[in-house]
Amino acid sequence: MNYFQNFKAAVSKIVLPEKFTFPFYYEPHPLAKIATNELQEYLENQTDFTHNFGLSKKETSLPIGKMFGVLVVKNRQNKIGYLAAFSGKLADKSLPNKFVPPVFNMRTEGSFYLKGEAEIDEINKQLSILKKVEDYISRKKSFQETLKKIDTDLALEREKLKLHKKERKARKKKGQSTLNELDYNGLITKLVQESFNDQFFYKELQEYYEAKIAKIKEGFSDFENKIASLKKQRKEKSNDLQQTLFSKYAFLNKEKEQKNLLDIFDNPALKPPAGSGECTAPKLLQYAFLNDLTPICMAEFWWGISPNSAIRKHKNFYPACQGRCKPILNHMLKGVKMDANLLLENLAEKQPLEIVYEDAVLLVVNKPAEFLSVPGKDITDSVYTRIKAQYPNASGPLIVHRLDMSTSGILILTKTKETHKILQSQFIKRTIKKRYVALLDGEISENSGKIQLPLRVDLDDRPRQLVDFEYGKKAITDWEIIKKRKGKTKVHFYPITGRTHQLRVHAAHKDGLNTPIVGDDLYGKKENRLHLHAEFIEFSHPTTKEIMRFTVAADF
Repeated sequence: MNYFQNFKAAVSKIVLPEKFTFPFYYEPHPLAKIATNELQEYLENQTDFTHNFGLSKKETSLPIGKMFGVLVVKNRQNKIGYLAAFSGKLADKSLPNKFVPPVFNMRTEGSFYLKGEAEIDEINKQLSILKKVEDYISRKKSFQETLKKIDTDLALEREKLKLHKKERKARKKKGQSTLNELDYNGLITKLVQESFNDQFFYKELQEYYEAKIAKIKEGFSDFENKIASLKKQRKEKSNDLQQTLFSKYAFLNKEKEQKNLLDIFDNPALKPPAGSGECTAPKLLQYAFLNDLTPICMAEFWWGISPNSAIRKHKNFYPACQGRCKPILNHMLKGVKMDANLLLENLAEKQPLEIVYEDAVLLVVNKPAEFLSVPGKDITDSVYTRIKAQYPNASGPLIVHRLDMSTSGILILTKTKETHKILQSQFIKRTIKKRYVALLDGEISENSGKIQLPLRVDLDDRPRQLVDFEYGKKAITDWEIIKKRKGKTKVHFYPITGRTHQLRVHAAHKDGLNTPIVGDDLYGKKENRLHLHAEFIEFSHPTTKEIMRFTVAADF
C-alpha cells in the first residue's frame, strides 16, 4: 500500500528548506504546518478507527491523548507529499490506511510475540490458580500467624533477659558492699549460672520455634516451590521475548544501513526503554527510507487530553523525545543535512551582565534570558564564568542559587566562603523571599491560589520535568493575578520551594494553572523568549544583618 499523501492545499510556490528539521528543537516549516493542518482536519472528522482522546464527553472509555507526526517527502518523480504516523497503538489496535505501518508489527497472526504473550499468560493463569487453592491459603495464613506469635514471644523473652541481667548487676553491686569474700564469690558463681541458664533457655526456645516453623512450612512448601519456579519461568520468558523483540525492530538510514535496537542501544547504561521504535519519527523515516522517499521536513504534535504526569497541550508541536528516540534517530539521520541545533547556541553571548548591587562580600546581578547560571556541557559562557573572570580572587563557590537558562532576573553571588555559607543557610531555611513575574498564554479565572504538585525529571526526556506523587519532590508555589489583557494573564509567582522548572510546570500542568508561560518551548509554545522573570528578592545581609531588598522590572 502507498502511504504517500498529496497535499490538498496549493504548495508549489513554497520554498523547500535547504536542510532537514533538527528533530529535538525546531520551529515547523510552513510545509510541515500545512501537512499538520490537513492531518488534524482528518482526525476531527475520521471514522476509520476508535480511540478516546478525551475531547468528547460522549466517550466512556479511558481517555488517552497521543502524539501524531507528519513527514514531508519527495518521491522519485520529484513530487512533494507527506506521510503521517501516530505513536504507540490505537485503542482498537487498528492500522488505518492514513498512517504508515509500524517498524515491526508484533501482533501479526502467528507471530513469535503473540505466542510468547500466550505462554506468559498461561503462566500467570497457573500462578493465579495456585494462589487461590484453599489449602495453600489456609496453611500460609496459619504460618504467618504463627510467625507473628513467635516474634512476639521471642521479643518478650529478650526483654526478660535484659531485666534479669539488670537485676544480676544490681545484686552483684550490693554484694560487693554487704558480703564477705566467701559469700561474695558464692554469689558470683550463682549469677554466672543464672546467666547461663537464661541464655540456654532462650537458645532452646529458638530451636523449638525453628523446628515448629519448618514443620508448618512443610505443609505448603510444594506450593511455594511451584510458585517460585513459575515466576522464574515467567521472568526468563519475558526477558527472552523482550530481547527477540528488540532484535526485530530494525531501522534504516538513507544509505539503507540497518541497525536493530540491540545494536543501537549497545551499552548496559542505554538499555532500550519501553516503547522504543513505536514513536512517530522512527515510523515515518523508516517508511521513507524503505520506499526511496527523500525527507524534507517534519513535525510532531499532541492530540487529545494531557497525561496526568507530563505536560502535553492539544494541537501543540513537540520535539522527538530524548530517551527513546534520540539514539534511534542518530542512526536513522546519519548523513542527512539538518538544521543547526539551536540548543547549542549561546543566545546571550553578546548581552551584558548587569550588576545591580555590589559590596565587599556579595553581588546582585540581573541575568539575561537564555543565559546559563553555571557552565553547561556544551556552552561555557555563564554568570559564574563571567563573574569568576571579573573577580579572580573571590573565594568560595560564588553561585548561591540558580535560575533556569531561559529565565531572566535577579541572582545573588558571593565573594567569600563564609558569605556563601550564611546565604545558603537562608535559602535552605526558606527565609529568603522571592517573587517572579510571568505572562501566561491565556486567561485564568481565579485571582490567586497555591499549587502543590511534586516534581521529578522525566528520565526518558531530559530536561523535562514530570508531576509524580509517588517519587516526585515536594514543590509548592503561591500565585496571584496582576492583570489580564488580550487573552494573556500577567501573574506573580511566589515559589515556596525551588525545584527545576517548578514555575513553568506549575503554570502549564492541567492540575496547576493549565496555562503555559508565553514562550515556554518545553511546556507551551516557542516565542522570542520565555516570559518569566525573577523581579524581587529579600534577604538578610550576611555581615551587617541588614534586610536587603532588590527589584528589577521585567522587559516584557
